[in-house]
Amino acid sequence: VQLQASGGGLVQAGGFLKLSCAASGMPISVAGMGWYRQGAGKQRELVATITSGRITNYADSVRGRSTISRDNAKNTLYLEMDSLKAEDTAVYYCNLYYVGQAYWGKGTQVTVSS
Repeated sequence: VQLQASGGGLVQAGGFLKLSCAASGMPISVAGMGWYRQGAGKQRELVATITSGRITNYADSVRGRSTISRDNAKNTLYLEMDSLKAEDTAVYYCNLYYVGQAYWGKGTQVTVSS
């Protein structure tokens, strides 16, 4: 399984960003997926997850201004974030978990300028 995240970049505070994670090697329709992030000097933390049944869960820090979604036909996971804050600056990683196995992609850097 390979996961390729994209869509990161430099965004102004208050702005909007949409991240994508293209998967290959297995159909994501059967798997749970998620977005995690790691800021400089910080531990990796959960941002949002979505089950195969499209049940979503969000970290308190992003709830209400983020939407995780999946397009099984395109085998792609998305994360939309609005009202971006400086503290959202991090490397964002997508994750796929299936039958006790977790897969990680290389991250995409998101930098929010204040």
